[in-house]
Amino acid sequence: MTKFRMTSLVRGAFVLAAGAAALAGWQTVYGQDAAAKSKDGKKLFGTADALRVARVSSPRISPDGTRVAYLVAETPMEKDKDTWKSLTHLWVVPAAGPATAARQFTRGEKSISNPAWSPDGKLLAFTMDAGDEKDAKPQVWFMYADGGEPWQVTKHKSGVRAFEFSPDGKTLLLTATTATSDEEEKRGKEKDDAVVVERDFKLGQLWTWNIATSEEKQITKLDFTVSDARWSPDGTRVAFTTNPTPLLDQISMQTAWVMDAAGGTPRKLAESGAADWTHSARWSPDGKWIAFLGTSGMLIYKQNLFMVAADGGSAKKLSGSFELNCGDPNWSKDGKTIYFSTDDHESGRVFAAEVASGTVKPMTKEGSVANIAGISDDGKTAVGTWGDPTHPDDVYRSDLSFGTLEKITNQNAWLSDYALGATEVIKWKSSKDGLEIDGIVTKPVDWDGMKKIPFLLNPHGGPTGASLLNFNPTEQIMAANGYMVLEPNFRGSSGRGEKFATANQNDWGGGDYKDDMSGVQAIVDKGWADPDRLGAFGWSYGGYMTMWIDTQTDKFKAISPGAGLPNLISMYAQTDIHKYLTEFEGMKTPADNYQEYWDHSPMKFINNVKTPTMILHGQADTRVPIAQSEEFFRGLTDRHVPVEYVTYPRENHGFVEPRHIQDRWQRYLVFFGKYLNNPPVTEPKAVLDRMSKDLPQ
Repeated sequence: MTKFRMTSLVRGAFVLAAGAAALAGWQTVYGQDAAAKSKDGKKLFGTADALRVARVSSPRISPDGTRVAYLVAETPMEKDKDTWKSLTHLWVVPAAGPATAARQFTRGEKSISNPAWSPDGKLLAFTMDAGDEKDAKPQVWFMYADGGEPWQVTKHKSGVRAFEFSPDGKTLLLTATTATSDEEEKRGKEKDDAVVVERDFKLGQLWTWNIATSEEKQITKLDFTVSDARWSPDGTRVAFTTNPTPLLDQISMQTAWVMDAAGGTPRKLAESGAADWTHSARWSPDGKWIAFLGTSGMLIYKQNLFMVAADGGSAKKLSGSFELNCGDPNWSKDGKTIYFSTDDHESGRVFAAEVASGTVKPMTKEGSVANIAGISDDGKTAVGTWGDPTHPDDVYRSDLSFGTLEKITNQNAWLSDYALGATEVIKWKSSKDGLEIDGIVTKPVDWDGMKKIPFLLNPHGGPTGASLLNFNPTEQIMAANGYMVLEPNFRGSSGRGEKFATANQNDWGGGDYKDDMSGVQAIVDKGWADPDRLGAFGWSYGGYMTMWIDTQTDKFKAISPGAGLPNLISMYAQTDIHKYLTEFEGMKTPADNYQEYWDHSPMKFINNVKTPTMILHGQADTRVPIAQSEEFFRGLTDRHVPVEYVTYPRENHGFVEPRHIQDRWQRYLVFFGKYLNNPPVTEPKAVLDRMSKDLPQ
């Protein structure tokens, strides 16, 4: 099912030096017993190292263009603490670097989000929980741009989802829900809290907050939920997006609006010339135009770039002949160009759309993942994040030619001590119809290409998603332990245009399965993969695909589906994105298309399974509820197929608890280590011995 990107955080070099010494002692307890080394003496990357990786996100350039604020997510793993958790903090670095000048601005046990500069550059703002832990709500906090203790600014009863400074810096535009009534609070305390499903939603609305007086005023009272609110450059109007409800299944049913900042009746941003659904409205620097994105349906359809006069009129499409999706618009200072980032095959690239001609051209190179986050007020400098398979994301700066992306942070400098697996994009022809498919191969450390090695197929989630050339801790763990991994971008993946993204409609387990298996055969034919040591693992749609593979072929010696969906009929009623599921089954529900749903369900073919299987699932998963894995597990146990089934308390579709994340990695190593005859080398013996007892018998 659909993938979501995790927010990231960064760590400065001077802190890394101190942290390395502490982690060295910790690693002997929570990492490998003795540091495993490559042939050249470098360390091998294990699960403990993967948890240590700092994740960078949300760079924001200051109004004067001299500094960049950004977020860094890290997992402090202190051996005297029973619970580990990821924490996100604010960092600041000079826009010209060097990375060693980066400084951490917030600390403590609470994460922050939504970093922003005040218009005069004197303050940094962000959201962070306030109040007692049980009743904590996110509020806006300020701190001086030179550092110091932050202070709480807003006290909105229901908490603040997002905010933006007015151009004059005197007012905050808040996105939040209406407060719970006294009667609702009373009922809650009395446990009189029955829930009416898909009714009585808490809808996001807009408020203004006077910074000097702490007065707030609600300016929207709509029967929609509001998000992505933006001031006009003169502060007189606001653009925002609405959805009918907060249900995730209605995420694509968006409409962009404009209204007076003082309140009143909003009007649709584009009455004609645009797509069915519109969102991500961004004002031009002079306030005369608004760029926005538009789609004609759910996630599988192309996302186009449009612009319209701020006072209304017919919209103009700027991406007519451009085949890829467009990302959030970033205007140039002169209003002549709009920059955005998007997936292009296995790369993430920045593109530029010329307003006058409507032509789109690439600005950054292939082979990495670059995203644009913003442009300085003087229009000379762009900032964003950049990473590749051996470098986790860091903040870059560039002029608008994007000829050189200059890294100004180095949050994971310690990785230079590690041997990492090399990557390569390969292409092959699908046995389905000869369509060219491509994917990413991560090669094992120290492999010389002269011998056949254990191999893992790892289909991505989505299916509307793609495996990209960014740093992938899972694949690097596998590479350190001697595996080659293929991440195929099968039909239905993003990054190759709408025709390719919709090519798996009414065909789950058909063409995409043959795309994947053809990729496996291509690796075997190269003489790289040992055909007697093939394994497969995947999560979400990757879990579906590995369940499907389990029922269709005996080529693999071990298969591990995670959060998979083996029964599309029951999945339709259980998931929180059932409308998305119908996109792939004739736009019909199972009641109206029963046989198609069943024909594409692995459970139909459960009698075929003979391969040892390890099923993993989060107990609180709402995207692919755990009942799906229960069905597959029961089907295998009833048929006496060797199966191990592991569930993780409190985890939803994407895991957040570090110990669970590490457990999942280690179980992959133990499971495939047994059935592919490839013992792990990066993990402590005590962990391996314990997990080996859980293996299918």
